[in-house]
Amino acid sequence: MGQAMRKLYSSLLAVAALGLATPAARAQDRISFGIDWLAEAEYGGYYQALAAGIYRRHGLDVTIRQGGPSVNQTQLLLAGRLDVSIASNGFIAMNFVAERIPFRVVAAMFQKDPSVLIAHPGQGNDSFPALKGKPIMISADTRAGWWNFLRAKFGYSDAQIRPYTFNLQPFLANKGAIQQGFLGSEPFSIRQQAGFDPVVLLVADGGFTGYAQLLATADRLIDSKPDLLQRFVDASIEGWAAYLDGDPGPANERIRKDNPEMTDALLAYGRDALKKHGILTSGDAATKGIGAMTEARWADFFTSSAGEGLYPTGLDIHRAYTVQFVNHKVGLQQ
Repeated sequence: MGQAMRKLYSSLLAVAALGLATPAARAQDRISFGIDWLAEAEYGGYYQALAAGIYRRHGLDVTIRQGGPSVNQTQLLLAGRLDVSIASNGFIAMNFVAERIPFRVVAAMFQKDPSVLIAHPGQGNDSFPALKGKPIMISADTRAGWWNFLRAKFGYSDAQIRPYTFNLQPFLANKGAIQQGFLGSEPFSIRQQAGFDPVVLLVADGGFTGYAQLLATADRLIDSKPDLLQRFVDASIEGWAAYLDGDPGPANERIRKDNPEMTDALLAYGRDALKKHGILTSGDAATKGIGAMTEARWADFFTSSAGEGLYPTGLDIHRAYTVQFVNHKVGLQQ
């Protein structure tokens, strides 16, 4: 073997040895994650974590699956077609316990429920007490959720309920109309379509203490892959911190790809509403980090719900959630 060939051979051996000495890249763990509506600013943190590589940095390959009026993400979760899904409110978690379904909540991204009631200005419908006895358009899910709180606190009755079709036209056509909505979407759409700002009553400001946008998963996943869930929760929290306090551009681009109806103006409005009202960062999240939950608040929510006869008083509320993955101050400014 000539000298030149020996040098080449030695070089190839060195490269091969270097390759053997370098650990292989860790395969990313896949997670199928269901959001409970179409992509919009209210899910910006997850899209930021996806678009900015935060999930990938935590060793995760996350697929976000949209919800919508005809998609029941909870059923898909129970069927094993999703690893994690968003439970809109704490009632879903307590239903898991009441029906002996082995699923629970691992994080509460929204410290305030962004659900609202919307009315026309100048009609005397500018407070929760003023709406007693008046027709209100709500969905079936709402009827089983925070409507029970309004009924108990303000004396509403089920006779007031009218069907909600997820369409603004019935509301816009009737100045006396009242309907449900979300803080970051319907008020903007009404202004754009009809040129006025509606009365907006945030259910959380009326005293509703339930968490919202809860991350739910199977007990078996909690028990078998706690590290996987911790990485997913942490990365999602980091995504939310980046979306709220940094450049939301990466997330908004992915949101528009999934839901072309989203405009830059609507996304900006939704993000600003989340920040202005402290939907993610108020309460315990201010000191414990986004996603925070406490046993005291869960107990208060359960007690008020059981007091309305929605659940038996002996229900083991601790089976509805676990705080092991939150309250770690992830994402807080140091």
